[in-house]
Amino acid sequence: MATKKAAAAPYCCGECGWETAKWVGRCGECQAWGTVVERSAPKSRVLAGPVTTKALPIGEIPVEDAQSRSSGVPELDRVLGGGLVPGAAILLAGEPGVGKSTLLLEVAAQTARYKHRTLYLTGEESAAQVRLRADRTGGIQDELYLAAETDLGAVLGHVEQVKPTLLVIDSVQTISASDIDGVPGGVTQVKEVAAALIRMAKLRNITLVLVGHVTKDGSIAGPRVLEHLVDVVLHFEGERASRLRMVRAVKNRFGPVDEVGCFDLSSEGIVAITDPTGLFLDSRNGSAAGTCVAVAMEGRRPLLSEVQALVTHSAAERPRRTTSGVDSSRVAMILAILQQHAGIRLHSHDVFVSSVGGARLTEPSNDLAIALAIVSAYRGRPLGRQVVAVGELGLSGDLRRVRDIDVRLAEAGRMGFRSAAVPAEAPENIGRSRLMDGLRVVDVDTIRRAVDILGMSEDAGAASGS
Repeated sequence: MATKKAAAAPYCCGECGWETAKWVGRCGECQAWGTVVERSAPKSRVLAGPVTTKALPIGEIPVEDAQSRSSGVPELDRVLGGGLVPGAAILLAGEPGVGKSTLLLEVAAQTARYKHRTLYLTGEESAAQVRLRADRTGGIQDELYLAAETDLGAVLGHVEQVKPTLLVIDSVQTISASDIDGVPGGVTQVKEVAAALIRMAKLRNITLVLVGHVTKDGSIAGPRVLEHLVDVVLHFEGERASRLRMVRAVKNRFGPVDEVGCFDLSSEGIVAITDPTGLFLDSRNGSAAGTCVAVAMEGRRPLLSEVQALVTHSAAERPRRTTSGVDSSRVAMILAILQQHAGIRLHSHDVFVSSVGGARLTEPSNDLAIALAIVSAYRGRPLGRQVVAVGELGLSGDLRRVRDIDVRLAEAGRMGFRSAAVPAEAPENIGRSRLMDGLRVVDVDTIRRAVDILGMSEDAGAASGS
C-alpha cells in the first residue's frame, strides 16, 4: 500500500525555523517568546520572471553611486568607515534614554546643513517634541523635514513626496503595516516593515537609518533576521551616571568592525570627542596604592584607562569579589594566578576592581594592569602615576604578547607616561630596559618578575622599610 507524504507542520518559529503542528507561545527549540507564526502556503516558482536590472560584468558596475559622504559627525564617520553610503541600511540600537534620538537628530541636521535633503520620521514622539529638541541643540535647517507617522504606507508616501537622500526612522518597532498580521513591534511586523523600507532605500539610493529597541539583556529586540537584512549594526551605549556615550559597530559591510566613536551627551546636545583618552584617567597629580594604567584597543584606536583595586581583610567565610567595568571571571582567573605564581595570598581578603570613567575593559591585554593594581593595593605601595602595563596573563603565570603593542606605547608616550611594562619578545630581552617613544620600556616574561621589577614584592617592601 502506498504511503501518504507527511504534510508540513502549519506553524514555524520565525527565529530558528522550528516546526510544530499547533500554535504555542514559546518556541521549543530556541525558547523565544512570540516567534511561532502560521506558515504561509508555498507558491511554485518555476517560471522565469522579468528582471529589475540587467546583469553586467562586475568590472562594468559603476561605483560612483556607492561613494560615502560625511555625516557631519566625525566620530560617527569613523565608526561607519568613512560616512553615509547611498542605499545603505543602518540599524542603531541602544537602551532607552541613552541618546539615540539626539544623535540621529544631530546627524540629520548636519546632513541638511550641507544641502542634502533629509527626512526624519518619528513614531515615538510628536513632531512638536522633536522640534523642541532641535531648538535646544541648534538643529533647525531648511532641508530637514520632520513628520510623525506610524503607518508604513504613510511613511512611503512621505518618501515619495520629499525625495530625501537620508531617511531616519525612529523607531522601526513603532511602524506597522495594515495588510500584515501581528501587533506593532511584533516579529512579523518588524521583519516585513524593515524589509519594505530597506527595499525602498536600495531602489531609490537613499541612506536609511533605523532605530531599534533592545531587550532587558541588551540584545536587539525583534527577529534576528533584522540584523541580517541591514548593512550596518551599531550599538549606542553608556552609563546613565556619565555623560560619555560610545557608538560601537558590530556589523559593517563598508568598513571596520569593532570600531568605536565617543560622544559627550549634555543638555545642549551631543558632541563628538575626537581625543577621549583623558576621560578614562584620574586627574589627580599624586599617586595612590591600588591603581595602574592599561592601554586597550577599541578598534584601531588606543585608549588609556585607569584600573583601581581595593583589597581588605574579610571576616566572611567566602570573601567578596566585586568588579565594575572589567570581566569578573577574568579577575577571578588573575587572582588565582597571583596566588599560585606570585605568592599573593588573597583567600582571606575582599577584592574590589573597577575601571575609571565608565570604561569597559574586556581585552586580555589588560590582565597585567589589573594584576599590578591588585598587588599594589595588597602591598599598600603605589606604582607611580607615570607607569602603564600591557600584557595578557597565561595560566602558568607567563606574559603573552598582544597586538598593536607599538601603537599602544606610542599613545602612552603621547599622554606623558614615562615607564611601561610589556611582555618580552625573546628570552634574551627579559629584564632589559629600552627607550621607545619617550617611554622607558621594560620587558618581562612572568607576573612574578613584573612584580619584582616594579618593586611590589614582599622582599622589596622589607628592604625599603629597613
